[in-house]
Amino acid sequence: MNRQPMMAPANIFTLAPYRARKDAQKKTVLQKYSIVGYIAAGTYGRVYKAKSKDKLNAGIFAIKKFKNEKEGGGEITHYTGISQSACREMSLCRELLHKNITNLTEILLEQKSIYMVFEFAEHDLLQIIHYHSHPELKPIPEPTIKSIMWQILNGVLYLHQNWVFHRDLKPANIMVTADGVVKIGDLGLARRFNNPVQSLYTGDKVVVTIWYRAPELLLGGRHYTPAIDLWATGCIFGELLALRPMFKGEEAKMDTKKTVPFQKNQLTKIIEILGAPTPKNWPNLVSYPEYTTLTSHTHLQNFPTNLKAWYHSIGGNNKKGLQLLSQLLEFDPAQRVTADAAMLHLWFMEIPRVCDNVFEGSKYRYPNRRIYNDENDITGRASTKRGNDDAGAARKRQK
Repeated sequence: MNRQPMMAPANIFTLAPYRARKDAQKKTVLQKYSIVGYIAAGTYGRVYKAKSKDKLNAGIFAIKKFKNEKEGGGEITHYTGISQSACREMSLCRELLHKNITNLTEILLEQKSIYMVFEFAEHDLLQIIHYHSHPELKPIPEPTIKSIMWQILNGVLYLHQNWVFHRDLKPANIMVTADGVVKIGDLGLARRFNNPVQSLYTGDKVVVTIWYRAPELLLGGRHYTPAIDLWATGCIFGELLALRPMFKGEEAKMDTKKTVPFQKNQLTKIIEILGAPTPKNWPNLVSYPEYTTLTSHTHLQNFPTNLKAWYHSIGGNNKKGLQLLSQLLEFDPAQRVTADAAMLHLWFMEIPRVCDNVFEGSKYRYPNRRIYNDENDITGRASTKRGNDDAGAARKRQK
């Protein structure tokens, strides 16, 4: 009797069997975490508060679910892959590990969706500022502001020492844990600057939320430095003091040709407080693409430096604090203070001293972050309903 030779299955030399075994062993997001509720949303997707089901990794986490990159409308959808922002954030967060940077614990891929799991922080600076400004103004205690600023600078220094700039520092992206540790989060716009494959401008024509955008960016600078993060840090410092954005301008949107417009309103807000920049205090000013446009608005050339008056008008009386604010908000990025130099400023050396817990000695007890339970379906079938309050509106404003 002739025996037929045994034939190997056609997929024996492919990865299909291996992938099938691996997929069968994988736990889904909902098998690993219980979703407590929905926290916030942005252009990237949504963030959820979750509790781990793993007894060996117990705790509360924030799960960031990215929107799918897709083309087409209606029922027919073509997935084009992972967004550039998501790729950058995953790549950077896997390598960064620092006390003042939000820690990434794992990345999950499920049903063509990416989930980044971070340590959870109960507060953010936007929420804290809102608490102190509503319903009436209650100044944030100086020890709290000083400790927050020192920890922000510590996180920024770590990023810059590792050739990364954040490019979107603002109160909504600065978290604070229940035990008072500052965590810089949302690295979706962050980028390495030591050896970029393409120019910074080519990859992202617009970076940093408008109220925190440095003047070199507003004037069309295409080759910029980590000094843009120090400007944003100065804006945050001013907002912690004043309990309102320091330079609250209106952004001129890009036209259909994707041309970045001149941000006259935002520059006006800056010049009203800091005075007009000149080639005398900013030697490279004339080399910026929008310099001619700036000088054509002659009324903007007549503002004197007004920072000291602004500082006193919000109740500021510490000369060293004003000096640090001025150094962070230096027009010329080459003269703007660096993160390491700022941390050594005399303001941090005097009493009250910096604390590891930014809430230490404070009489204020901040409410926990608002959680929305009607949008806790992380798989994507969430309700469009959402609670609405002043803090949520403020968050949407900055996102």
